[in-house]
Amino acid sequence: MIRDRLLPYLVIWPPLLVGIVHVVGFTLYTVWLSFTPSTLVPQVGWIGLRNYKAILGTRNWEIAAHNMVVYGVCFLLLTTALGLLLAILIDQKIRGENALRAIFLYPLAVSFVVTGVVWGWLLNPGLGIQKLVNDIGWLGFRFDWLIDRNRAIYTIVIAGAWQASGFAMALFLAGLRSVDADLMKAAQIDGAGPWRTYRRVVLPSIWPIFVAVFVVLLQFAVKTFDLAMALTGGGPGIATMLPSIVVYDFMFQRGVLGGGSAAAVLMLLYLMAVLIPYALFKRWRQMQGRRHG
Repeated sequence: MIRDRLLPYLVIWPPLLVGIVHVVGFTLYTVWLSFTPSTLVPQVGWIGLRNYKAILGTRNWEIAAHNMVVYGVCFLLLTTALGLLLAILIDQKIRGENALRAIFLYPLAVSFVVTGVVWGWLLNPGLGIQKLVNDIGWLGFRFDWLIDRNRAIYTIVIAGAWQASGFAMALFLAGLRSVDADLMKAAQIDGAGPWRTYRRVVLPSIWPIFVAVFVVLLQFAVKTFDLAMALTGGGPGIATMLPSIVVYDFMFQRGVLGGGSAAAVLMLLYLMAVLIPYALFKRWRQMQGRRHG
């Protein structure tokens, strides 16, 4: 019947179209605002790149851009390493595997705000790890990164990696379980130990998983806001300022919609700088596969 053929389209396409219009529409609206003198309310007018020059010339954005690089690289490497390590350990068919998978994935179900608050308690020198170790008797122990301007950004890295490593583990574990068992057996017959088997056979076989993990984690890093706000609030001072916090500061603290929109567009450009090369590389790989297939 016609109704039965149309029902799937009626269920799928309207929400999909609404989502596309919502995302694309508000993105274009934000881009338009970035070229206007809008303050507390949107204003019609064209001021060119003035908002972008103002944003790029601020100390806040300079620190935010630097922190974005530091946080992105450290978060990516630490989360990937932890996720891969956990996946390899679970891949050994250990007892209680299902329970361990659930435990490692649990942080992903916790909101970033809760993660930031809890890690803020743990890293607070007067409440958390430092106080606990000092009370035990090690009075010289110091772990005050949260109030150290040069190290505070790494507290966000630690909290973010704790929350996202379970996600990386799930992807890597799926990749490890998809490796052909015959390859593993052949490596073992040739006398390769576990380390050499993983390094020479298993890990090269799951390189697309690495690419997918890198891309997703970089998106997490670029869009990080609530975790940083809950954990450090951008401080001490502006030491842990991130681009998303700059957007919030201009839009909701200073009431400058045009400047905040310009900062948001710059964030979008950072994200596109990650996604576009990945899309082009994936397209190139597909073309290479068809040419040799």
